[in-house]
Amino acid sequence: MFVQSEKFVEAHGGRIGDISIFGQESNPNTWKLAKMNLGIRGIEGDLKEPADSFLRDLHPDLKADFILANPPFNMSDWGGENLREDKRWKYGVPPVGNANFAWVQHFIHHLSPRGTAGFVLANGSMSSNTSGEGEIRKAIIEADLVDCMVALPGQLFYSTQIPVCLWFITRNKDLKGLGRPLGSRAGKTLFIDARKLGYLVDRVHRDLTDEDIARLANTYHAWKSETLKVSGKPLGSGYEDIPGFCKSVTLDEIRAQGYVLTPGRYVGAAELEEDDEPFEQKMARLTKELEGQFEESEKLEKQIRENLKRLDVSP
Repeated sequence: MFVQSEKFVEAHGGRIGDISIFGQESNPNTWKLAKMNLGIRGIEGDLKEPADSFLRDLHPDLKADFILANPPFNMSDWGGENLREDKRWKYGVPPVGNANFAWVQHFIHHLSPRGTAGFVLANGSMSSNTSGEGEIRKAIIEADLVDCMVALPGQLFYSTQIPVCLWFITRNKDLKGLGRPLGSRAGKTLFIDARKLGYLVDRVHRDLTDEDIARLANTYHAWKSETLKVSGKPLGSGYEDIPGFCKSVTLDEIRAQGYVLTPGRYVGAAELEEDDEPFEQKMARLTKELEGQFEESEKLEKQIRENLKRLDVSP
């Protein structure tokens, strides 16, 4: 993610080194790989040493403009019993048996006043009400920090087949430039249901195409640009709600859904393609196809019985 961030900066006219990189990793081997990956690309990063993000935060005073993370899902042994009074739990003390909302609040704690965080979590984080998780999610939503939620298809990871979601958290819904208001997304959240995107690489692994990724990114950016104004005029006009895929939702609508953040609750069903084939013709065509399948089935059954007789095996 660090390397891709630098590539993004360069692709948009910036220079390597225009951003400062801070990271933390508890696994020594993974930490070494990250250091090496940055080193061979000439990227400086403050990764200090291997350490647990919860029990030994190496950047306690860091307030970042951008946070990217893929934390462990549903982590049960995160040491929560020793952190009940931690200052990071502004929106509620996370349960000892699941670190999902400890991660969410860890990221929020480290955001600057204009910061945005994007991270991957298990789908349960969008709807769980066990052990106080629903109340924490409610407090985060009421603070108007949730910018966008994306439901992804399953089988994207080699290590697990469970479906996951993307959270985008921001402190920057009211945008300003040169001291002037540029627009506001206050009280609004974008929901995207991307569960039908991608293709199966093999029986157990799915990938998103470049077109899928572009569609997701373009939808999010089009939605954000709707609220931006330059010289009093809207900067963008390309966003629209698409049934079954995306919808811009108000805080009141989320309240009405019991503070559940599952995109499927909001985007609705996809519109069916118009079917202009007359019913009588369609019925005749489908009946003929079904009769043909029955005939083929009878032929196959007869052939199988004959083969079994040759083998002297009773069906």
